[in-house]
Amino acid sequence: MGYEACRVASDAPVAEGTVGAWTGVAVGGILGPGQAMKSGLGSAARSLDDGLTVGALVAVNALGDVVEPSTGEILAGVRSPETDDLSGTLALMGRLGGRGGLIGGGNTVIGVVATDARLTKEEANKVVQMAQDGVARMVRPAHTMYDGDTLFALATGEREADVSLVGAYAAEVVAEAVLRAVKTARGAAGLPAYGDRRR
Repeated sequence: MGYEACRVASDAPVAEGTVGAWTGVAVGGILGPGQAMKSGLGSAARSLDDGLTVGALVAVNALGDVVEPSTGEILAGVRSPETDDLSGTLALMGRLGGRGGLIGGGNTVIGVVATDARLTKEEANKVVQMAQDGVARMVRPAHTMYDGDTLFALATGEREADVSLVGAYAAEVVAEAVLRAVKTARGAAGLPAYGDRRR
């Protein structure tokens, strides 16, 4: 599979949404897959004035909901069994109060941050540590014991760059990629997507 992936690689825009291996991902799975919403694969990149580029590719399969960070509006997440409204994973967890009822396991936000900066191994680790802030901005709640959230870093080493700058923009592009994963997803297998609820 790795060879085939390299063979068909191109500089065309990355396919996003409910594509490839990510056709089965969803968000808001706290009540099980039947009350979740579709998600997928999202990408984003920024090029800075000095030529530095930072990008992210993220698959979003979170237990929590994806929110609009400026307003807190839930864009995709757990749907109420009674009303189909987006009831909110965090609120539901609060009502359960640790008494059980959570359907855990199999959730993750996984992705890669790529840059043309020159980074040491330690600096790359710092970049992905900062990039996780992008997940926390968009997924509520993020990094639970039911999630296996993981980001990796790739650096081509073409230009000198401040690691804090790279990390700060890594968080920005990860947040944007999470948003795009939800907004470009299509409903499937009986689960609605963001676009289905906006019609």
